[in-house]
Amino acid sequence: MLLWRSRRSRCRRWSMNKLAKRAWFSLVLAGVLLFGLGVIIFRYGTDAAMWVGFRSNPSVQMGGALNSYSVCLRDGTTVLDTADSIHYADDAALRASMLHLLGDGGNVSSYVTDAYGDELAGFDHFGGVYSSEEEQGKMTLTISPMVQKTAYHAMQGRKGVVGVYNYQTGEVLCLLSTPTYDPANPPQTIYASDGSVLPEYDGVYFNRFIRSTYIPGSTFKLVTAAAAIERMDDIETRTFECNGSIYIGGRQIECAGGKAHGTIGFRDALAKSCNVAFAQISDELGKEILAEFAEKSRIGERLEFDGLKTTPGGVRWDGADSHAVAWAGIGQGSDLINPCQFMTFVGAIANGGRAAVPYVVERIIYGGDEKYKAETQMRSFLNKQTADRTADLMCYAVDTNYSWSGVFAGLRSGGKSGTAERDGSTHDALYVGFSRDPDYPLAYIVVVEGGGSGSATCLPIVQQVLNACVAAMDE
Repeated sequence: MLLWRSRRSRCRRWSMNKLAKRAWFSLVLAGVLLFGLGVIIFRYGTDAAMWVGFRSNPSVQMGGALNSYSVCLRDGTTVLDTADSIHYADDAALRASMLHLLGDGGNVSSYVTDAYGDELAGFDHFGGVYSSEEEQGKMTLTISPMVQKTAYHAMQGRKGVVGVYNYQTGEVLCLLSTPTYDPANPPQTIYASDGSVLPEYDGVYFNRFIRSTYIPGSTFKLVTAAAAIERMDDIETRTFECNGSIYIGGRQIECAGGKAHGTIGFRDALAKSCNVAFAQISDELGKEILAEFAEKSRIGERLEFDGLKTTPGGVRWDGADSHAVAWAGIGQGSDLINPCQFMTFVGAIANGGRAAVPYVVERIIYGGDEKYKAETQMRSFLNKQTADRTADLMCYAVDTNYSWSGVFAGLRSGGKSGTAERDGSTHDALYVGFSRDPDYPLAYIVVVEGGGSGSATCLPIVQQVLNACVAAMDE
């Protein structure tokens, strides 16, 4: 009897243990299933839009591109339509000027349409994609066709960039990278018989405005000037003796062409781009302060907007002696800037130390519904007093050194030119500037590779582009 009860008790315990193990296994399995479901829901919420726009999605893609959308500019001009096949604008110059924004369906990507593939396809998280063959997404860009074509013609086939944007709203009116070509009639080849790239197409697949970095030349003196304004109490009353050259750290630094500026104050040192004066200012400020203001100018940061990511610039301060620091403050040496980012910094100088982040996509509509609308995002660079005083210096430079009849379209403007030595012999031409006119709050940058003098080469381009901007904004 006792033996039977003992066996029965063991059977019950074994059964209970078995049930407990099964219960725990079921709970673990349920937990795994719930976790997996949670991951799927999370991934759907965060990545579904990306999946919709993925190039291999046959539901909304045709030959690697969204199967039905159009892109128009700020005045309504259609520059791309994919309803039946790929159709570009009727104007060949406009087509070529838009290559690095719209792509060519092959070698050059369309970053802006790729970035908003889900909106252009009409996707939403609850309904998915509706009637992709019956409806068409419509993207409106901030670009002005008048300004874009004007910049394209003004560059005259030279390599470089032209960028113009509204520093209060962020709207980009012009984003030109050259060299370029007509995407509707692309070249048969960009290569010579020996396999090298033909000179006229060198870097043609590369968006210089977004992805390149340039030695800034004397345009970097704006960063040094801002540092001097904030950290050197007597800078406005200081004078410097310029005999055409100076020795810093035992090595010579010269003004352009060895020109002697004589006794010169701070304002004229910037306006006349005196290397001797700015070498002394840089040496007195020192590496730490210059590095601090290079950071405030955000030249080492990456801007991201509308699927575009700029290449960060920067200055290598590690191991820099006093001679290297002086050259860095002048804008040579290891200094590098990205055109888009530096244009934004110039906008901040004009706008009291804060500027809008640029954008090119204004809105996207699908089936009558607004799927996307751009919003202005502000970014801080300098304190207001420093920015305003730097802007005044730039306006003085325009008034005394750059302003001739009609060059700035009658706008109250500030600016700074630069000539950057590259590879020991090539000189790139740069000009950055802004309009203080409340109706035309514009900042801009022009770079002409191998262009030589910044002012002589770039200002004729600035003149044409600013006149086009005023006309476009008055429409």
